[in-house]
Amino acid sequence: MDKYTILLVDDEEEVIQAIMKKINWQTLGFSVIGYACNGVKAFEMVEEFQPDVIMTDIRMPYMDGLELSNRIKAEYPAAKILFFTGFDEFEYAKEAVHLEVEEYVLKPINSAELTDVFTKLKSKLDQEISEKRNVEILQKYYMESLPLLQADFYAALIEGRVPKEEIPGYLLDYQLDFPGPYFSCLVIHTSSSQVPEQINPMLLSTSVHKQAEEHLKEKWKAKCFSYLGNTILITQLKSKSEISELTDDCDRFCKYARRMIGAVVTIGIGQACADMMELPQSYGSAREAVSYRGIYGVCKAINLEEIAPQKSVRRNGLEDELSALFKKIRLGSEEEVREAAGQYLEHTSFPQKSLEQYYIDMMELISAFYRFAVNNDITMDEFSGDIRRLYSRLLDMEPDALREWLIDKCLAFRKTIISDRNSSTKSFVQRAQEYVHNNYENEELSLDCVCELLGVSNSYFSTIFKKETGSSFISYLTDYRMDRASCLLIETNEKSYMIAKKVGYTDPNYFSYVFKRRFGVSPSKYRTEHSERES
Repeated sequence: MDKYTILLVDDEEEVIQAIMKKINWQTLGFSVIGYACNGVKAFEMVEEFQPDVIMTDIRMPYMDGLELSNRIKAEYPAAKILFFTGFDEFEYAKEAVHLEVEEYVLKPINSAELTDVFTKLKSKLDQEISEKRNVEILQKYYMESLPLLQADFYAALIEGRVPKEEIPGYLLDYQLDFPGPYFSCLVIHTSSSQVPEQINPMLLSTSVHKQAEEHLKEKWKAKCFSYLGNTILITQLKSKSEISELTDDCDRFCKYARRMIGAVVTIGIGQACADMMELPQSYGSAREAVSYRGIYGVCKAINLEEIAPQKSVRRNGLEDELSALFKKIRLGSEEEVREAAGQYLEHTSFPQKSLEQYYIDMMELISAFYRFAVNNDITMDEFSGDIRRLYSRLLDMEPDALREWLIDKCLAFRKTIISDRNSSTKSFVQRAQEYVHNNYENEELSLDCVCELLGVSNSYFSTIFKKETGSSFISYLTDYRMDRASCLLIETNEKSYMIAKKVGYTDPNYFSYVFKRRFGVSPSKYRTEHSERES
């Protein structure tokens, strides 16, 4: 196990520096990733670095230690929290027993006492991780998988093998509850090539299965089972709009699995459906979403409807060879598309078939391309005009000419899909930026607001926004507000507290703190310096 990470939080920097110098953190098995001088900054660092331990003062500006601890426990329950505080605050801190704080340390800090606290804390952390990685416990988890009859029923559901009229009988016989009213399949893929040393990949996958049950099953009333080497969850939603919240929960689980048990996990989110008979389509779209990990990366949740907004995610019912070809069009390189097109022509073995079968193959090929174009909003003259004329032309082609035509069309489709995907992500990033420009004065403006407006999950939006702009959404919002504030300081005579309110800050002290962090000087000094330059 790598060294455990710790974040120090106190509004007195000299206190933090003293703690850092008094303790031999490396020997204790800890690494200080940084420090913050208030709760707001501390929570930003917790979101970014997800430290194992947060050691915080109680009385601080902008957000005190109790509020900070409440927020951390709500969103990062695995994190350990220690309070270090003055004697007069000790009883006040002890009242917060519901926070499950690990320890209360009185100021002034005693190095021997603090060393003892962190020695015990490391043992506790070691034990927790050891329990999650212990081979015997992993084997026990494996033996406690869902009963065989239930797992078979779930597999039959996503394969589309259960007649609709027989579903109520199965639910009654197997004591299953499926109130819905909406459903979504999740495919949880655990990498078998990236595993911690001395751990069997099968046991690691079983551990992920167990952790997924603990983190996602209760909230989403999920049915969990193993299928084709992956963990599958059939989740239940109150409305289709909950799919964004589900995506964010899954994204947090991927990061948790990497940190706690060393597993590289990717989760595909299937389309929401209102009928259990549509679960095969939801499962199919979830599997396809997982395949996008080569583009969007691992250790995250991928929602296909977010990747290709306003695109249909239903399966086309093609033969295996055509399905493989269209998958390469969506995800592969130019060379992979050329190879898949060649393999399709070889697998169909046109020259070895009867003339009648050759005609049927040509019709199926054109029909498949037509459906692919329609489902992906691709407009091409050949598929929007007289299909019979195209069919006649293909029948007259020599094998080499047919191969060239097929490759050209596949590459054209690929180019259009890539262009649509890029313009789609840029479009909602631009919409988010425009929304900031028009609403930056609203103190309630947040990442959640923008994602709700756009109809996407926080995790997907944050990934795309940073990729397109080079900064996080919160950093972009803060920088834009500070730029507007700097202009108002130079161009108007308004007081700082009025300008703070105009750019979305109700607390003028916090506004000054953020402004100084951006420009290196206070708002008043910034105005003075620029006034002197102009004069």
